[in-house]
Amino acid sequence: MRKKIVAGNWKMNTLPAEGVVLAEGVVAGRGEVCSCVNFIVCPPFTHLSEVAAALKGSDVELGAQNCAAEAKGAYTGEVAASMIAALGCKYVILGHSERRQYYGETSETLNKKMEQAYANGLTPIYCVGENLDEREAGKHFDVVKAQIEEVVYNLTAEQFADLVIAYEPVWAIGTGKTATAEQAQEIHAYIRKVLADKFGAAAAECPILYGGSCKPSNAAEIFAKEDVDGGLIGGAALKAEDFLAIGKGFEK
Repeated sequence: MRKKIVAGNWKMNTLPAEGVVLAEGVVAGRGEVCSCVNFIVCPPFTHLSEVAAALKGSDVELGAQNCAAEAKGAYTGEVAASMIAALGCKYVILGHSERRQYYGETSETLNKKMEQAYANGLTPIYCVGENLDEREAGKHFDVVKAQIEEVVYNLTAEQFADLVIAYEPVWAIGTGKTATAEQAQEIHAYIRKVLADKFGAAAAECPILYGGSCKPSNAAEIFAKEDVDGGLIGGAALKAEDFLAIGKGFEK
């Protein structure tokens, strides 16, 4: 059985005190959701330590939104994988569409970040996905395949066994267009096939999360699809009630 995962990417939102309250809310309501669902929260770097304390004693896990491509050194403003691991992070989001778009992250950079993540015992949540132009040009399969081949194919079998993939329909985020559950399943199944081409039967065990506009009202429909193993949640992760309600989508 693949892991069922609901991960919250808080992005550049919440101040430290607000983050603690949000984390405490998730912990408080966690018991209302099936223990089969793995919850992960990914706050800004500035309050990882305080959120880690708020999660202590619960099974809600901590992740970071990014890490540096280097282990240490003269890289002003960067945060090393070893640093976030030392604060209690178990996961790190890598290759998010916003990092690719706004900060020019390439596969070359992401290979280095993946290496740093694994070297420090972190499980990468590796993001793939196409933008509106690529989707409308019918290039979505090619784009996603390249993002996997250029990075994931460089992993060892052991590393691949400790990987989470998140598919982001970038074309449906903030554009007014909506990705259907059927479209999510289509691309998730394709991603699993691309993974199987390299890693064989192990691809069946890799969790693939949906990173579109997942909310309490559509989570059950999306999570019911065979190759959708959860969600990488943005806006809805900023309210504990909504975040937990998405987790309940697995129960419907």
